[in-house]
Amino acid sequence: MPAFLRFGLAALSGWLVYFSYEPHGLAWAGVAGIAVFYVALMPWPNAFVRATGMAGEAQERPTGGFGALLGFMHALACYLFLLPWIGEFVGAMPYVALSIVLALYGILTGTFGVLVARWRFGFAAFPLVYLAVEWARSSFPFGGFSWVRLAWGQINGPLANLAAWGGPALVTLTAALAGTALVSVFSRDIDVRRLAGGAFGLVVGLGLIASIGVDRPSRDVGSVRAAVVQGNVPRMGLDFNAQRRAVLANHVNETIALAEEMREKGEPLDLVIWPENSSDVNPFKDKEARALIDVAVRHVAAPVLVGTLTRDDVGARNTMVVFDPEDGPGDYHHKRYLQPFGEYMPMRDFFRNFSDLVDLAGDFKPGDGPGVVRMGDTVVGVATCYEVAEDGAYRRAVRNGAQLLTTPTNNATFGFTDMTYQQLAMSRMRAIELDRAVVVAATSGVSAIVHPDGTVSQHSEIFTPAHLVEELPLRDRITPAVRLGGPLEFLLVGAGVALMAAAAVNGSAHRRGRGYAAKRTETAQP
Repeated sequence: MPAFLRFGLAALSGWLVYFSYEPHGLAWAGVAGIAVFYVALMPWPNAFVRATGMAGEAQERPTGGFGALLGFMHALACYLFLLPWIGEFVGAMPYVALSIVLALYGILTGTFGVLVARWRFGFAAFPLVYLAVEWARSSFPFGGFSWVRLAWGQINGPLANLAAWGGPALVTLTAALAGTALVSVFSRDIDVRRLAGGAFGLVVGLGLIASIGVDRPSRDVGSVRAAVVQGNVPRMGLDFNAQRRAVLANHVNETIALAEEMREKGEPLDLVIWPENSSDVNPFKDKEARALIDVAVRHVAAPVLVGTLTRDDVGARNTMVVFDPEDGPGDYHHKRYLQPFGEYMPMRDFFRNFSDLVDLAGDFKPGDGPGVVRMGDTVVGVATCYEVAEDGAYRRAVRNGAQLLTTPTNNATFGFTDMTYQQLAMSRMRAIELDRAVVVAATSGVSAIVHPDGTVSQHSEIFTPAHLVEELPLRDRITPAVRLGGPLEFLLVGAGVALMAAAAVNGSAHRRGRGYAAKRTETAQP
């Protein structure tokens, strides 16, 4: 019975964490999920065991092996709900397989979680263990999968404001600490109760205080009237080549409509953002595509950032290119952080032995640029689609002078799923982290204007042609997260790894001690 209940709590905890992510966006659910998970891992008092009709000393303190199962269940219950959008294009099997692989990291969380939960102040140690495993999941193999960080689910809560001080890593740590502290305030140990209550109050208080320093207009160094164009993607009735040209035509037409609207209002634009893959026809190879883009740029009379596919001596590139009405093509950004199993296929020959779906993956090559492009007088930081989940993308751009940020994305493949909302939450947290406005440009939605405090002032609907225009602030401030976020995460992860090592040594010594005591008892019997 105790094992069954713990297993159920682990599954419930993962499900709760799922509800913290957009489009649900219940930040408290992420904290509650970690709290329930910690309850599943920690020792249960004898009084609780008796009150629930459970008996047996062994069930009161789960073993490391059972903790591994609990950690796996916690993660799997979350990811199976969070990631179905991946199967929209390739079917259910790859999505389920990815969820299982990601959940394997939860084995580490659970194994070491039950060990540190035995400590008197284990509630303070567990968040560091959780963060260390999250870092590993976000880093290995093939660059990891940082889409599932606990931090993204805190965008609608006060802890999101801490992103400006330590990035998503600090948000994850504090959310996990809030959860474990919430449980520990009910401890029978008065010192633990006091420390846990203080930790919970401190975490929430710091989040609220940090909001005071977010998005202060006094930091503005100028402004630009920026526009985002969402041309939309045809859903049926066209072959592949015709659809690519239709997507380009849609963005051209929507840009012309934007230009006419601005002329009627007498409000010239400073820059225009198109989405990733808005011109899947390479304008440097296809004269018709180039002519269409030039028509749109002339009408809008402003630099336009266009998403396209290019090729150079290295190979195929996912590229964002600035087209200027006077100077033509200018700065460009080759996508640096490519999505494994999507934009490129690691170990293609090996994985082909299991499924021919691997041949649906592209063969793009990563860029190595500064992450910024100049559009007129404005330096714009670019994180194309998946790059927004990677800390290095926008931080590099800000260090290289980005005053405004943009996340051009193509999510048409994922239909009406939650993917676009989950990604928008990342752009919102990056806005807070970096103190910059973010323009999100999607081929089929949701496109959005995000202010430096993470709020969305305008957004489009899915699969609807649209354009959004707004005067946005320019900033040149370097936040603590940009300066110290990387080293801080390194120290926190290192502390988590050290605690895991200490827990392993302590657990091993405890097992040896119990074995020695049992042996002495046996030899003492007549």
